[in-house]
Amino acid sequence: MTSRPLIALAMGDPAGISPELTAKLVAQDDIRARGRLVVIGDRRVFDEGARIAGVRPELKTIEQGADLRATEGDALFVDLGHLDPGQVERGVASLAGGQFALANYKRALELGRDGRVDAVCFTPFNKQAMRFARADYDDEIAFSAEVAGLKTPASEFNVLGELWNARVTSHIPLKDVAARLSGERIQLALKLTDSCMRNAGVARPRIAVAGLNPHAGDGGNFGREEIDIIAPAVAAGQRDGIAAEGPFPADTVFLRAKGGAFDAVLTMYHDQGQIAMKLMGFDRGVTLLGGFLFPICTPAHGTAYDIAGQGVASIGASRAAVLLAAEMAARRRGAKGGV
Repeated sequence: MTSRPLIALAMGDPAGISPELTAKLVAQDDIRARGRLVVIGDRRVFDEGARIAGVRPELKTIEQGADLRATEGDALFVDLGHLDPGQVERGVASLAGGQFALANYKRALELGRDGRVDAVCFTPFNKQAMRFARADYDDEIAFSAEVAGLKTPASEFNVLGELWNARVTSHIPLKDVAARLSGERIQLALKLTDSCMRNAGVARPRIAVAGLNPHAGDGGNFGREEIDIIAPAVAAGQRDGIAAEGPFPADTVFLRAKGGAFDAVLTMYHDQGQIAMKLMGFDRGVTLLGGFLFPICTPAHGTAYDIAGQGVASIGASRAAVLLAAEMAARRRGAKGGV
């Protein structure tokens, strides 16, 4: 069979732009050249997305238990048959939409966990709909770790071209950030960032570490976290062979990284990096879940309810997500001597 990696592509929220993005991805020649897509969802929802997108991608519907690696075809479809498009109200988060996306993603993760695919991607979810379907749904990291049986640390990265953003804390209230910071957490984040970037082909990632406080604490005038926690953690990372520097003021560090001084910025909390990355390339950014045995990628934007059904959704970030997953999966297979 072909040496191209197998990528499970879970359809996201059906009330947003996910169905049309999924159809557009399958129709992309460069994606099909880099990997074999296995779309997971409901074929009726996919076909409606293709109609909206104005594409007619070729893909073969297969049995749920089929041997994916032995099945011929550039693109395959695993039809769970679990949502009638007529039940979806476009632009509205719903229990049905959340159940649809959750089931698709769970099946994709199981395929990755069991080694039946080499990477997992998904088109955008709606968090409210996901919580309608599962009240304790926190974020993709926790859910993915549960399904994949991961016991080691995982984290979310944002990738924009050659520039990465990692974070020490993620989906927690801003008032809790300072209390959650520790030297151990920062060192773990540095190690995971270094490892994931190397797996993506960056030989020796240069990581800038942002401070927590304005002007990186201004020598202790605006807070001591930089002095007492962050700087010692950066020094420890350097002793471990990681090319880390900082802490730097968060309001200027991305300018330096954008200019080529660094390959990644490690931020202390979610929006500290997200705002900068989305301003630089909202329609091209990728979210990568790092620390798993297989790459998990998705576009960094949301479900765009306001333009759903119009066929105008940009494929840029979704395309970048699948291509990054394909690259990382190919590197992993090469390191293992796979074919």
